[in-house]
Amino acid sequence: MTVDAKLLEILRCPVTKQSVTMLSAERLDHLNQLIEKGEIKHVDGTLVERPLDGALITRNGNTIYKIEDDIPIMLEDLAIPANFE
Repeated sequence: MTVDAKLLEILRCPVTKQSVTMLSAERLDHLNQLIEKGEIKHVDGTLVERPLDGALITRNGNTIYKIEDDIPIMLEDLAIPANFE
């Protein structure tokens, strides 16, 4: 799954206003493995219940935003901390 390049240029983290890029396939696979084990939570503390088709990550690498049905979900509460490694 990818996001249109023009859209990617204008998308920003709603909290830090940093640019975002696509999360690499390798990191997405690792994240999805942890989601399936029930080990990943959103910023608001709720469990991420299903694997992601795609995701965006902030420039500083701290925050992940999921993509659902080709739409980036850029909501602060549904962000995923990227410190899962």
